[in-house]
Amino acid sequence: MNERLKPIPVPAEWDRRGLPGWTYHSKALFALERTDVLLNHWQIAGHVGNLPAAGDWLTFDLLGERALVIRGRDGVVRAFHNLCRHRGARVVEGDAGHCRAALVCPFHGWVYNTDGTLRGAARPESFGDMDRAAFGLKPVEMEIWQGFIFLRFLPGPQPAVADLMAPVAADFAAYGAGHLLPGGTFGQWDLEPMEVNWKSVRDVDNEGYHVAMAHPALQDLYGRSYRDLVYPGGVSKSEAEFGDQPGRLWSVRRYLSLRPDQGALPERLRRAWTYYGIFPNTVISFTPEGAQYYQDIPLGPTSTVVGGRLYRRPDEDRATRAARYLAYRIDRETAGEDRQLSVWSNESMKSSAFEAFHLSDLEFGVRAHHDNLRRLLPVMSLADAPDEDQVALINESLRRASAKPD
Repeated sequence: MNERLKPIPVPAEWDRRGLPGWTYHSKALFALERTDVLLNHWQIAGHVGNLPAAGDWLTFDLLGERALVIRGRDGVVRAFHNLCRHRGARVVEGDAGHCRAALVCPFHGWVYNTDGTLRGAARPESFGDMDRAAFGLKPVEMEIWQGFIFLRFLPGPQPAVADLMAPVAADFAAYGAGHLLPGGTFGQWDLEPMEVNWKSVRDVDNEGYHVAMAHPALQDLYGRSYRDLVYPGGVSKSEAEFGDQPGRLWSVRRYLSLRPDQGALPERLRRAWTYYGIFPNTVISFTPEGAQYYQDIPLGPTSTVVGGRLYRRPDEDRATRAARYLAYRIDRETAGEDRQLSVWSNESMKSSAFEAFHLSDLEFGVRAHHDNLRRLLPVMSLADAPDEDQVALINESLRRASAKPD
């Protein structure tokens, strides 16, 4: 088997310290994370199931960049910067919507076709000899894989999405990910912003060591069967099987009693909850009844919102819908518990008593995430905080030193 498709084994001896505390509140470091970690890595904007008809659109905003994804009248899904070429206004406003024939900028009325080309400017005679072909919406790099729409605002180090996700491609195919549909009345979710650094949210979500203590419903559902796998390239898989016990909590007990057997799934996935992490800040998860994705979206160095969308199987019946709702209920309870853990973890990064992480073998996913960050931004390997005005200079110096041949 290709080594890239095999999980990374936990080393017999490894450095159990994580990132130093200063990296969770440095404004200068966050400026580097914006360009070198977040804007130049793949992000998920939605799923083709969110855009069933020509003219359907959705938006995705990240750290000053604004994307518009639209299905054209020719049926093709495309991504553009959500900026009118006249004055930069948003061409569309909101999370999702539909246009009948064209997009009209609400500021001055410039009109764009659904393929992004400029149909015409208001009062065209006032612009002199303007070439309309030069003023279409600017494209955003986009790839569609298993139905999910991936965007990247800046060129980056990750390969094509299909290559990146190769270690888990068989699972997505088995789940029929490309045919998912929006999850109905509970099809999209987000939480109020947390006053924490985005990495604190990732640290909590990147390991299952805390499940037994912090997540009663998950522990009741699948007990000690939870395990994390880390693959080269920044993809991880967490999975657990349920059904070995009837469940003590109401939501778990009802879920186990109502859920129909999904016989179309392979045996290994019929009683599994699976989570697929994608560096730096995204998770796609499946239960036998449906799927969701969620992302930790930084609003600044000390503010983060978690948001995403939920999906259902195209052949969903009433029993499956009821089970999917109960799975959603368990997941929302878990998200609330993780929210508090993220706050506590983030608070500790400014404490004089905080020395370093001391990670368990069961938290190797946290270490792998931190290693990926240090490879991109070597200044994060410094135990002590540099002066803020020196962070970028030191990072560039360390990057050049690491790039020199031995």
